[in-house]
Amino acid sequence: MNTKRTIGLLLLCATTLVLKANAATIDTALTHSAAMNKDLKAVVIKPADYSAEKKYPVLYLLHGFSGNYSDWIKKVPAISQLADNYHMLIVCPDGNFAGWYFDSPMNKEWMYETYITNELVSYIDKHYATITNRKGRAITGLSMGGHGAFFLAFKHQDIFGAAGSMSGVVDIRQFADSYGIEQVLGKYSEHPDVWEQHCVVSLIYLLKPNSLALTFDCGYDDGMYNGNQELHEKLLERKIPHDYTVRPGGHSWEYWANAVNYQALFFSRYFNNKR
Repeated sequence: MNTKRTIGLLLLCATTLVLKANAATIDTALTHSAAMNKDLKAVVIKPADYSAEKKYPVLYLLHGFSGNYSDWIKKVPAISQLADNYHMLIVCPDGNFAGWYFDSPMNKEWMYETYITNELVSYIDKHYATITNRKGRAITGLSMGGHGAFFLAFKHQDIFGAAGSMSGVVDIRQFADSYGIEQVLGKYSEHPDVWEQHCVVSLIYLLKPNSLALTFDCGYDDGMYNGNQELHEKLLERKIPHDYTVRPGGHSWEYWANAVNYQALFFSRYFNNKR
């Protein structure tokens, strides 16, 4: 028998076992929305050191238009390492193909604001060992989810202490005829006031300096760049502290797979400073 080869195989097996033992756990939770009278799935990533004896912060990570709850973990599986590295839970909810994370005034079957901020948060706090206040909750997302994260955090500062956006559609009025928004809010030409009430750039008045820890970014070649630049300038005018980053890149998973690393670091620093 080749002794060196045997030792090498044993070391490889031991290393594999250690890696498996120290890997994040990925659950698919089946949640219920009483507001919409239906069940919805959510990915829940628990860090390797997860224990019912501890309390963990939670990052809610939203998908974009035409996506679903499984988008992030399928297309950027490395987010499970972020849960491990920063000792936090990551929850990826379902916002429907084009739900926009709104409570629709037109159709009560679209109540995703209530679902995320009330029903889902309550479910996660009940079934997992979490920090059950705003100091232990952050929310971010890409594109439609970037708008959704800011929209929900701006309106529900009692629930979320930090928020982010990656390539967010922060001014939905620029896309009045696109991405299914009118089926949730009605036509912009007929309901401009409703659109204003659901548009992130119109909701900055809800913010006070340091009321939320904010970070957002956008690729320079992204069609959402101008809207994000406008949001940045309006936040500066109102002296609202925030991190804003522009990088090369477009509206793509390659960009978001990179951007989420910086956002996770930002939220980890927020969580650690608030403990």
